[in-house]
Amino acid sequence: MKIIFDLRNVGLGNNGGSSTLVKCGNTLVEMGHDIFFVDSMKNQHTWTPLKAKHIICKKEDHLPDADVIIATGYKSVKATVSAPSRCGLKVHYIRAWETWQMQERDIVKKILEAPTLKIVNSICLQRKLKEFGFTSYIIRPGYDFEDLYPMNIRGKKDEIIIGGLYREGVHGKRKRTTWLFEAARLLKGKNKNIKFWLYGSEAKPKGFLFDNYVRKPDNKQKNEFYNMVDIWMAPTMSEGLHLPPAEAMLTECSVVSTKAELSGTQDYITDGLTGLAANNNLDSFINNIQWLCKNQKIREGLGKLGRKRILEIGDRESNMKKFVDLVKEISNETI
Repeated sequence: MKIIFDLRNVGLGNNGGSSTLVKCGNTLVEMGHDIFFVDSMKNQHTWTPLKAKHIICKKEDHLPDADVIIATGYKSVKATVSAPSRCGLKVHYIRAWETWQMQERDIVKKILEAPTLKIVNSICLQRKLKEFGFTSYIIRPGYDFEDLYPMNIRGKKDEIIIGGLYREGVHGKRKRTTWLFEAARLLKGKNKNIKFWLYGSEAKPKGFLFDNYVRKPDNKQKNEFYNMVDIWMAPTMSEGLHLPPAEAMLTECSVVSTKAELSGTQDYITDGLTGLAANNNLDSFINNIQWLCKNQKIREGLGKLGRKRILEIGDRESNMKKFVDLVKEISNETI
């Protein structure tokens, strides 16, 4: 199958969203498909080498023929919709509710009403589209089982490490980074045995509240980081499928998320079974973390069942096969 990932007006950078697209594209290449990343600029993603063909396309005439063309972000939808029919089925892979790009009423008018097949990466996004009367199909990107796994080192230390993802600016607001610091401030004040670890792509945050910060960890560093953390904190309120908690769960780390509408964790967190889902307020979030700090056996049990759940969702190849099968089925129905 020939597949175009349309990155025009979106681009590739060093961020989780771009990383997911690159890994999905690479997996499809390894599966034998002909993959094109059509862009309006140079590939600026340096974390993972891109195996697909990267094409800087200024004119529609330069687009390759394909079976399907996929809008990868809200800013690429218009270009995808206007692509010639020889580019195949027009799909939008919706991976976030991008209110930082436009207001909700414009998302409905300009994005959801666009004539594309809607594929989402999570339960919460499917529910969000349904709220506005739009049907969608869930295709998750899958996980890197070979990179993230238990190292059996978590129980061999005296301190309890709470960890989280550090972001600033608009993305820090939607991931509620301040909740991480509030939780750490309160919990460290009550228990000197608690340590606060963060990782992220941005410069080291100011202050002395955190005990460890790793910037731009590679796969080995990330796996070691997750394996040291006892409780992963995920207070996000605007995600599609939130990646770091699922990665932490692959190492048998327990997770505390929230019941926010767009927490991005509904696909793998079942409250009290594979993790904890606090009520959507800071006090509940902190109370859930504090309770886990006091209950090592509960943490361990959640961690083991959490890893099992992520393994059930599947690796990248199994999920990309679902994507290809879906596109083939829809294409046959439209012929």
